[in-house]
Amino acid sequence: MQADRNSLRLKNQLCFPIYLCSKEIIRRYAPLLKELDLTYTQYIVMMYFWEKKQSNMRDLGRALLLDPSTLTPLLVKLEVKGNITKAKSKLDGRNLDITITDKGAKLEKKSTLCTRGNERMRKLVRRRGKSAI
Repeated sequence: MQADRNSLRLKNQLCFPIYLCSKEIIRRYAPLLKELDLTYTQYIVMMYFWEKKQSNMRDLGRALLLDPSTLTPLLVKLEVKGNITKAKSKLDGRNLDITITDKGAKLEKKSTLCTRGNERMRKLVRRRGKSAI
């Protein structure tokens, strides 16, 4: 019984430091992303489209491990901001084709502020991950 209780302590859980690192990364990105008018999840979607240029909702969801109920409001907001366009797929009307706009593509250059701090953030994550518990 004691062994079972010990296994449930935070210090013995891999998920807890990963959770803390994730929260810290998102917190550190927030001021940089504010300048881009993006949330962290919107930023991840935009990174996908900076690479792919166009895709469909099914492939986007698979690549980012996001389900349609999460993607739909995200894509609506990105479309309203003028960063993407979406239309019913001509091949499969149940799917959406999504394309990055010129405005969305221009955000990639502005986003270099976010990538400059990556090495500093990696060090922070390593340090926080070890000392979080």
